[in-house]
Amino acid sequence: MKWQDYISSRPDVCHGKACIAGTRVMVTCVLDLLADGLTVEDITKSYPSVPKEGVHAALHYAAELARERMYRYRAE
Repeated sequence: MKWQDYISSRPDVCHGKACIAGTRVMVTCVLDLLADGLTVEDITKSYPSVPKEGVHAALHYAAELARERMYRYRAE
C-alpha cells in the first residue's frame, strides 16, 4: 500500500494537518480512535467518507513517522 494515495496535507484544509484524502478527517483522529479500541469497521461506519484503506494508510503513515524519529535518535 502507498499511504501517499490516501493521506493528504493541504494548507487550506485543517491548517495543513495530515488528513484522509478528500476529507477533513485528520490522521490523528483516526489514530486516536484506533488507540481507543475502535475497529476499522467502527471508524468507517462513523466516518462514511473514510474508506478502510484510508484507516490502514493512517497506520502506515504513523509507522513511517516513527521510523524517521527512531533513526534520528540512533544517530546520537
